[in-house]
Parts: sequence; C-alpha cells; structure tokens
Amino acid sequence: MTEPTAPYGQHVVGFGAVRIRPLDPASDADVIHRWVSEERAVFWGMNGLTRDQVAEIYAHMAGLDTHHAHLVTKDGVPAALLQTYEPAADRVGACYGVRPGDLGVHVLLGPAGPDGPRPGWTSALLTVMTTYALRALDRLRLVADPDVRNTKAIARFERQGFVRGPAVVLPEVDLADVYLPEKHAQLAFLDREVAFPG
Repeated sequence: MTEPTAPYGQHVVGFGAVRIRPLDPASDADVIHRWVSEERAVFWGMNGLTRDQVAEIYAHMAGLDTHHAHLVTKDGVPAALLQTYEPAADRVGACYGVRPGDLGVHVLLGPAGPDGPRPGWTSALLTVMTTYALRALDRLRLVADPDVRNTKAIARFERQGFVRGPAVVLPEVDLADVYLPEKHAQLAFLDREVAFPG
C-alpha cells in the first residue's frame, strides 16, 4: 500500500487547521513516547518502553509497505497519532472477512492541553482522519480493533459512525522484529457511504 508522502490538510470551521503527515520516527519520538507512556494509553501497548524503543518500533514500521504511522497536528501542534494498515497483512485479517478496499486504523489522541478537555475536539480530529483514509486514500471501508476493555475508544468510534462487528481474539505475533501479545478486540467498521452519504 503506498500512501501520500505529502501532508494532507483540512481546515475545520470553528476548530482550526488539521494536518496529517508521515510520522518521523526520530524527530517525533519525544512526543509519541510521552503519549504512549501515559496511563490512559495503556491499551496502546507501549507503557514502560523507553524513548529509543518507541523510535525503533516506528522506524521499523516506516520500512513496511503495509503499515504506516502518521502524526496529526492541529494548528501546528501535535494532536493525535494515526496508524493505517492493510488488514490482509495484519493479524486482524485472520479474524474477519477482509474485503477489497478495507483499511485498518489505530488512533491515539494526544492528551488534553492545559485548559482541559475541549468539546468537539475528538469529533473534529476523527472526522479529518476518516476523510483522509476514505477519500484521500480512496478506501471503501475502515476497520478498527480497539481492546474490548477500552470502552472509551469503542464509544468514540461508534459516535463517529462505526458499527460494531464481532469481538475477536487477535493471535499473538512473535517475530524477530515484532512481538504482539494476544489481544481481545472489538471490531468496528465504517463504510464510505455511511461516512459520506450521497
């Protein structure tokens, strides 16, 4: 899967300028390490890793054709991490019937700023990310696989129009470059015609 290397940008009225660009494993490692080390990011699976370990993981991902990491910014400030992947090349592909045009997504929102949570923030960022994945990348359906215990993420996806699929067990992956423990996941799907009717 080839993805645009140029940043994708969208202005959201009343919110600001949102940009999505490829993650730079070296220069973005500090902010990503800070995010994934927080307790709220426990389901991301990187709690306890060092900055260099996080950078190594994303450097490995940057060399793959099937998995991509993106930094999402709002008005130039890091706001979210978006990972996209080909479900057929991922362990989730063994758990449901992959269709042509499917794209897997993992989303980690940055922490609230000094002013605390802001109404509409999550919705605005997710709208830009889904627009990027479905329109800019020309995909027909998005697939999310949050941990079944991550009720906040599941509810967030549902508010965005995702429909729950089955709860599945993603198998352990133990390779030379990658280790992923078994994961109990709640699949959720967003069809392009649902996100953009008409």
